[in-house]
Amino acid sequence: MTREQFISNVKATQKAFRRFLVALCCGDITLADDVAQESYIKAYLSFNSVSNLEKFNAWIFRIGYNTFLNHKRGERLTIGYEHVKEFTSHENADASFAYQDLYEALNKIPAKERSSVLLFYMQGYSVREIAEIEDTSVDAVKQHLTRGRRHLRGLLEK
Repeated sequence: MTREQFISNVKATQKAFRRFLVALCCGDITLADDVAQESYIKAYLSFNSVSNLEKFNAWIFRIGYNTFLNHKRGERLTIGYEHVKEFTSHENADASFAYQDLYEALNKIPAKERSSVLLFYMQGYSVREIAEIEDTSVDAVKQHLTRGRRHLRGLLEK
């Protein structure tokens, strides 16, 4: 892949990639921007390793997913959940919190389930493509989707 092809592919996938990261980060736009920037740097440094341009989307999403997981591993909870709910209550919310209930529910399910659900429903990837992005089996992705849907349904029906 040439530098120009890399730039062209980044421009073509940028909106979907950022939308995925914002949802994966449960609405934390700052974290999503940090993950996106770090992902693009990693991708740029290794874009010569991509031989099949048709797999660019899966490749960049995998880099973003792995970068997100690395950030979450190093993160420490500094305030309690109840304290956060005060900031996200609907009485004080404006339009930017329209999906806050969904983000809160996504934040409560395991990262593998969250990623699988977001890639399947938000980005339209097939189960096989998700397995490739997450570096796991097709059966594992199916389990993540089933469990993720069940967990989200339970959390959002309350």
